[in-house]
Amino acid sequence: MDTRIRTLGSAAVGIAVAAALASCTSTGTAGDQTPSNAPPGESDYADGRYSADGQYGGLPSSIGVTVTLVNDVVTDVSVVPHATDPTSLDLQNRFAAAVPAVIVGRDIDTIQVDRIAGSSATPAGFNAALERIKAEAAVAGMLFQPGAGGVIE
Repeated sequence: MDTRIRTLGSAAVGIAVAAALASCTSTGTAGDQTPSNAPPGESDYADGRYSADGQYGGLPSSIGVTVTLVNDVVTDVSVVPHATDPTSLDLQNRFAAAVPAVIVGRDIDTIQVDRIAGSSATPAGFNAALERIKAEAAVAGMLFQPGAGGVIE
């Protein structure tokens, strides 16, 4: 009986965590696979690993974001906190730990994060960094696609 209680308790915790993470985003859930605008077999963005800083707030505050893209889907993400204030650093660290479960596996064009892990301002920096990454990945894709501007034919 003790084993059954522990199993039920573990299942309840798992459901609670999944529900909390699902409610953290403003668009969709972690498992969404919304198709891109590219024709089948083509991507809007070049595959690769991209990094950018995103600023937010009045100080301003910032975070570093690195994502890996494969066929427009985020396959890996890391967030590097830049805060020096202990409270801000704690919020950025909690955000950094929670964000992979929210965005890995999603098409980059479907990602727009909102409050995650109690942090309401850090997502603005993340979203700003993601926009820079999308711009860089789109340019990189244009440079390497045959017939796109004649750069590489």
